[in-house]
Amino acid sequence: MNPRLAALQPYPFEKLRGLLAGVTPNAALRPINLSIGEPKHPTPTLVTDALTGALEGFASYPATAGTAALREAIAAWLLRRYALASIDPMTQILPVNGSREALFAFAQTVVDATRSAARVACPNPFYQIYEGAALLAGAAPLYLNATHENDYRIDYGALPDSTWKDVQLVYTSSPANPSGSVMTLDDWRRLFELSDRHGFVVASDECYSELYFDEARPPLGALQAAQRLGRSGYPRLVVFSSLSKRSNVPGMRSGFVAGDATLLKSFLLYRTYHGSAMSLPVQQASIAAWRDEAHVVENRRLYAAKFAAVLPLIGEPLSAYMPEGGFYLWVRTPIDDSDFARRLQREYNVLVLPGSYLAREAHGRNPGRNYVRVALVASREECLEAALRIGQFASTL
Repeated sequence: MNPRLAALQPYPFEKLRGLLAGVTPNAALRPINLSIGEPKHPTPTLVTDALTGALEGFASYPATAGTAALREAIAAWLLRRYALASIDPMTQILPVNGSREALFAFAQTVVDATRSAARVACPNPFYQIYEGAALLAGAAPLYLNATHENDYRIDYGALPDSTWKDVQLVYTSSPANPSGSVMTLDDWRRLFELSDRHGFVVASDECYSELYFDEARPPLGALQAAQRLGRSGYPRLVVFSSLSKRSNVPGMRSGFVAGDATLLKSFLLYRTYHGSAMSLPVQQASIAAWRDEAHVVENRRLYAAKFAAVLPLIGEPLSAYMPEGGFYLWVRTPIDDSDFARRLQREYNVLVLPGSYLAREAHGRNPGRNYVRVALVASREECLEAALRIGQFASTL
């Protein structure tokens, strides 16, 4: 067996199952699960209609690079969304089966494990795929703490050059999971300067980019930041995006990678052997989704309504804030986060995720400790009921 598998930690939801073993939830209350970030809003009919109208495509093997029509639809969306001057759909865009598998596979393409002390940097708390990708590529994760003290943003300039010299890949998340923070142009400037100095690649996870709350101020994207900073061709930069959250199609597994053409050429070679082609019906449905914005605006409206209803009920007894993007509340708890989640499930039948499960002990602390992540993915009514219960529970602590 691959000995690197032994370095992988259990996934957060496996830890959660262990935490709740033997817990009997309050049967007088219906269960409400806000632990996992799985969109529950209806899938747009324009997507399902396009999928069912292209079922004959299952009779053909798809190309790993995807159809020209899909790549052109993604390029057109990128130009509209980020006001890019240009992007080449044939060399700077690659469709993928959701951002998760691509984020993992990309490290296997980029990391050179034969170099001494190969490292992959990622935010902490983080999406656990970053850590697993680093470990299975033969690199050591470098955890960059995002805490209340630094407004949940990474201070990339705080690390010395002696640390950065071994870094080959940096994962970023903006809007971040779980805090919802968004990287500023100055954040990107500092990170790009370090990339220029040390030669590492930046992988920007932007799967929550279309979940925000001010229609006049969408989150800044990495490609957009690179263009504003005069970085022609997006050197050593790739972004990962997905339809899962944007269009409520997590089961369709559709996304893309875009950026540096040289990196994408190598990534396509890897994926050709990996067998990661997107089926033709899913490609057709994806084209329909990327071409339409009306359903995305409605999606944001639904999430905004839930935040408006829930935040006053949770933010008063506990400590929570309105994120810049995403669909999570990152809630500080007055007791240990695992105890909080376990007791909340037992006494009020509401399931949330302990924040310490999303982070690692680094620089003397686990930045997820004494937080819980609350995913506002259920209906407004369920989220409101859950918030009332969480508030009642918090008042007893």
